[in-house]
Amino acid sequence: MIRYRGKKNVIDKVKEFDAFTKVPEEYVDSTPVGGTFSIITLFIIVCLIYSEVTYFLDSNLVFKFMPDTDMDEKLRINIDITVAMPCSNLGADILDSTSQSVFGFGELQEEDTWFELTQEQQDSFDAVKYLNSYLREEYHSLWQLLWKKGHGSVRATIPPRKNKPNRRPDACRLHGVLTLNKVAGNFHITAGKSLHLPRGHIHLNMLFDDTPQNFSHRIHRLSFGSPANGMIYPLEGDEKVTTDESMLYQYFIEVVPTDVDTTFESIKTFQYSVKELERPISHTHGSHGVPGIFLKYDMGAIKIKVYQERENLLQFMLRLFSIIGGIYVIFRFLNTIVLTLRTAFVNKVAPDVLDRLSEKPPKVHPLLVPTNLLVPDGPDLIRQ
Repeated sequence: MIRYRGKKNVIDKVKEFDAFTKVPEEYVDSTPVGGTFSIITLFIIVCLIYSEVTYFLDSNLVFKFMPDTDMDEKLRINIDITVAMPCSNLGADILDSTSQSVFGFGELQEEDTWFELTQEQQDSFDAVKYLNSYLREEYHSLWQLLWKKGHGSVRATIPPRKNKPNRRPDACRLHGVLTLNKVAGNFHITAGKSLHLPRGHIHLNMLFDDTPQNFSHRIHRLSFGSPANGMIYPLEGDEKVTTDESMLYQYFIEVVPTDVDTTFESIKTFQYSVKELERPISHTHGSHGVPGIFLKYDMGAIKIKVYQERENLLQFMLRLFSIIGGIYVIFRFLNTIVLTLRTAFVNKVAPDVLDRLSEKPPKVHPLLVPTNLLVPDGPDLIRQ
C-alpha cells in the first residue's frame, strides 16, 4: 500500500518560485465598464497585431548601385515595330560598336500588314498607350505597387485582325528577339535592303529615291532582357504619324543592367531611359541625314540591384509585445478613471444604491442545504 509521506511534488516546488503577485478572487469585482473596456482592448490589440504582422511580412525595397563587371553577358533585345511601308521597301539592321552586323545572333521576321488598325485593335493599343503614359508620369507614387505586388510591365498586345481590307498591305511588321553583344549599338530601319560587307553594311536606298517613303511607325514592344515586375519600358505603346516623306526619327537609349531579387522573382534584366528627336531631311535647307528610324543604345557602367530587406524577427517580437502591453496599460488606466468617476458620482447622488450594488449574497455549498428545504421537481423526490 502506497502512503503519502508529505513530500512535495515538482509542481508544488515550482509554485514556490512564483514571484508574480496574485489578486485573490474574492477581491476581484467584475463590472460592465471593465467588460466593455476589455472588449475594446481585445479588438484594438487584434487589429494592431494584424497590422504589424502584415508590415513584417511585407518588406522594404532596397536599390543598390554598383559597377557592372559582367562583361561577358549577352544583351537580349525584344522588338515588335510596325512601319507604314511595305516590307519589300524596308531594311532593318543592327550594327554594334565592334562594326560587325549582329544578325548572326538572330533574325527579325517581316510580316506584311496594314498600318490602319481596326476599331478593336485601336482601342487595345490606345489603352496600353495611355496606361504606359500614366505610369511614366506617376511612377514615383506607384513604385511599391509595381515592384512588390507582382504586377509586370504593361504589354501592347494587339488582337489579330479579323477582317482584312480589300487592298494591298501598306505596312510592315518587324518582330523578333535578338541576342547581341553587351556593347553600344545602333538598330535602324531605312528604305532599301541592306548589303553586308566585311566591315559593315550599306543600304540600297538610292534605288527607292523615287518611291514615296512614310516612316510613320507604331512600337508594340521594345525592351532589353527578360521582362520583370516593376519595369516600365518608355517606348512601348509609342506611335509616330507623319505626312512628310523624308522624316528622320532618332531614339537615344541608355540601357542599365538591373538585377531583381524580390518575393516573386529573381532575374537579371535591363531597364532603359530614352530621349527622342525627329526632324525632316532637307539637303537644300541644311538638314542632312538619311530618312528612317534609328534607335541608338548604349550600356550604362552602373548596375542596379533591387532586393527586399526584412526586419529582424527579434525586433519585430519586441515591438509587438510593447504595443500589446502599452494598449493594455492605457485601457486599464482609463478603466480605473471611469470607475473612480462613477463611484464618486454615485456616492454624491445616491449613496444607498452603491451599498446595494456592493452587497453580495453569501455562497452556500449545495451539500450544506437541508434536504427538507429542497422542493422536489417533478416525479424525482429528494430523500434525506
